[in-house]
Formats: sequence, C-alpha cells, structure tokens
Amino acid sequence: MGPIPQRWLRQARADLDAARDSLTAGHHEWACFQSQQAAEKALEALLLEQGRTTVVTHSLADLLEEATRYYPTLAGLEEQAKALDAVYLATRYPNALVSEKAPAEYYSREDAERCLSCAESILSAVVSCFAT
Repeated sequence: MGPIPQRWLRQARADLDAARDSLTAGHHEWACFQSQQAAEKALEALLLEQGRTTVVTHSLADLLEEATRYYPTLAGLEEQAKALDAVYLATRYPNALVSEKAPAEYYSREDAERCLSCAESILSAVVSCFAT
C-alpha cells in the first residue's frame, strides 16, 4: 500500500475511534457522521491505491460501486453504504431534517450503533482488500 492510501486509512481508523468516543459521550449525531466519514475515507484509500488522484463524491454507494470493480469482495455492502449516505448531511444541519428537532435531539443511541456497525463492516472489508 502506498503512503497516501496509508494516510487515508489511518484517518479512517481515527474517525471510527472518534465515532466510538462520541457514542460513549452521548453525541449520537456525531457518532453517525464520524462513522460515515470513516467509511468514506476507507473507500477513498482503496481508490487512491488504484491510481485515482482525486475523489469527487461523498456518496458511499458511488464510492463502493467504483471500488467493487477492483475489489469484488466488497459486493454486499451496499445497504451499509446507503445507510451511512443517509446521515451525511442530516447529522450536521437542522434544515436537512424533516423534523423540528436539531440533529443532536433527533439521532438516538440505536441510530449511532447502527451507523458504527455499518462503518465497521466497510472498514473491515477494506482492510481485507489491502491484505490481499
């Protein structure tokens, strides 16, 4: 693995650790967003390893689709990617929710645990791709 993808993967792991910390602290919206960020950076690391110089989307479903062309073992993670895509904006911006609540009030522990689980699945699969 090249040095640039290594940096991205290290940051993905750090984001996942931050998501766990946010979950423990009760900051569920941040745990969801940090989980999304961990998965995004992990997938970007794979694409950078394949020679991509820039990645211009934040959609995990799109990143996963592209990465699966190089790493077919990633197939089957679409639902996790879509679940994390759904929290990309709404966890940070009150006007992105169809609710009178702020993101800090809207997201539950269960939401955060689900996002964390999705990100862990994606990160684990990415690490396996680098190991082959």
